[in-house]
Amino acid sequence: MFHRGIGPYGDSRIFFPKLIDTFSISAHSQNMGTIALTELLGASVIEASGAACGRVREVTLAPAEDRARVSSLVVRTKQGDRLLPFSAVSAVNGGVRASTAASEWSESQADGLFLLARDLLDQQIIDVHGRKVVRVNDVELHPETTNGQILLKVGSVDVGARGAIRRLLKGVVPMAAMRPVLQKIPPRLIPWEFVDLIETDPARRVKLKISHDRLARLHPADIADIVEELAPAEREAVFETLDEEVAAGALEEVRPKVQKAIVESLDSERAAEIVEEMNPDAAADLLADLPEERTSEILQEMAPEERQEVAELLEFGESTAAGRMNTQFLALDSESSVNDAIEALRHFEGGVETVSNIYLVDKDGRLTGAVPLARLVLAHSDEKLARLSQEPLIFCQAGAREKLVAELFDKYNLLTLPVLDGDGKLTGVITSDDVISLLRAKL
Repeated sequence: MFHRGIGPYGDSRIFFPKLIDTFSISAHSQNMGTIALTELLGASVIEASGAACGRVREVTLAPAEDRARVSSLVVRTKQGDRLLPFSAVSAVNGGVRASTAASEWSESQADGLFLLARDLLDQQIIDVHGRKVVRVNDVELHPETTNGQILLKVGSVDVGARGAIRRLLKGVVPMAAMRPVLQKIPPRLIPWEFVDLIETDPARRVKLKISHDRLARLHPADIADIVEELAPAEREAVFETLDEEVAAGALEEVRPKVQKAIVESLDSERAAEIVEEMNPDAAADLLADLPEERTSEILQEMAPEERQEVAELLEFGESTAAGRMNTQFLALDSESSVNDAIEALRHFEGGVETVSNIYLVDKDGRLTGAVPLARLVLAHSDEKLARLSQEPLIFCQAGAREKLVAELFDKYNLLTLPVLDGDGKLTGVITSDDVISLLRAKL
């Protein structure tokens, strides 16, 4: 019925009688308030007649009913695997005692059930607080008694050394002798309420629940580091559930090869939702690396305005200034005042990295000046922006090569560089982030 062993040892070792006889979870564990999944696995099961009928092979949840409460135990018997409803468990004292006969238990069916050993142990989950991927070593179960009925709930997952050592030494060192040692090891637990279940075909996976509020505290680069540690199926599952804005920021920080793989794994609609939230230059770079047919599918799903921006950038060579520029920038006419600029900043929806300078253009859109944000802050509200323009005015042509762009940033310590077309019109800006990405790609 089950095709995977339990824990790192496999079934043959978990169920070897001499190794299991040392198991006892009731008095000590219930006094401690927790039962480790590792201790429960392999525990002897006593049916209503008082006869030993098998051993615990799995502990299951029925997420559709209750994502924390243990639903049943899979018991290995001589007649095969049987499903013991936890409502028929009368005690977990020196083993599991059932209030019904084994003959009443149905054959084990895993459909709709989440199996803690199979689907959780050794799986990778995302630890948002630690900004890394961690492995589940054990599961802490909390026993409760309600109206005389024993309940067992998942309290937390153990991602530290305590759980790893408990599993490693199970069957080698008696549990009674092991507990004093384990108590000296600081626990590393993630509460179950922060763990969300994700199913990806063909494997079932788990991840730390990713909410917009929690991820908003992480830098996109931290999320990228986490994602790069995951297997491809897990990466896809994470990007399916992330808020589009958060996903876009993280995707921009992921290595190009991984970035491409993630987008190719998503359906076109979901990929388009994320690409729309990316900076246009980053989105264009990404789509330029995809097969032409795939790029067309994603562009077709994008909103018209974002589609046009990215499509225009795709026409330029990636190694040119125009291919690296961002089309979201702030430009005002030369007669505008400081107060006008502040109002424009309040309503600007582009990235903050593009507004270190406010550019001035004439009525035809030709670049006439650049005002550093620092000068804007120190000036009077009615002062004209033209008087605050910085000299010399540094810019490059759309067809400028990447090498020249990097040299200009280095020579003038630029934060942004305006890009002009053949008529001198401002068409975009290159940010220091773009140059860093350019240089990183060369390493």
